[in-house]
Amino acid sequence: MGAELLRAKSLYCERDDRVLFENLDLQLNAGEILQIEGRNGSGKTTLLRILSGLSNHFEGEIFWCGETLGEAKEAFLAELVYIGHQPGVSAQLTAEENLSWQCALHPSLDNSKIGYAIAQVGLKGFEDVPSYQLSAGQKRRIALARLYMSSAKLWILDEPFTAIDKLGVAAKEALMLKHLSQGGSVILTTHQDLSDSMPVRTLSLGKPQTEVAYE
Repeated sequence: MGAELLRAKSLYCERDDRVLFENLDLQLNAGEILQIEGRNGSGKTTLLRILSGLSNHFEGEIFWCGETLGEAKEAFLAELVYIGHQPGVSAQLTAEENLSWQCALHPSLDNSKIGYAIAQVGLKGFEDVPSYQLSAGQKRRIALARLYMSSAKLWILDEPFTAIDKLGVAAKEALMLKHLSQGGSVILTTHQDLSDSMPVRTLSLGKPQTEVAYE
């Protein structure tokens, strides 16, 4: 088992006077995939945003490589790629422009790999097309192209396979396995059944006591 990357202790979160989760502990080591499961409204996206440092509406502690997220925030953000349920693609920009913009925001993304990433997600020939002219699946591919450009250790992905066909799903699974082999880790939510080759642990929300299950 690889070194510990991320740990959360005693997380508590409520929304609209309803407790989403409490006493939630988790640990993520290098080389692991953690899948967050639960019914709609159970707090999956909320948990991903908390673990990504995008929401502070919670109680508890989060650690990155043994340091609190507050102490290690700069190092943590340099090692994070977060892709939300919405693709985060500007409609007026082309695929190339969207990825260039992301590179300016995130130092872990390699600007020189934009062309390679676009080809890998099947958008070669669409580089200069404004994103508002693209399908939902193509916009999702622009977002996922960041994974081919990233040197970050931690990928946090909210429904990454939405609007992606079977070949696209298989390609992303292969990319995740490569990422794990290089010491990276992944936290994700998905309604897609992952292949048996994926070394996945699951954390189920919405149960009386949240626990991590090994598969």
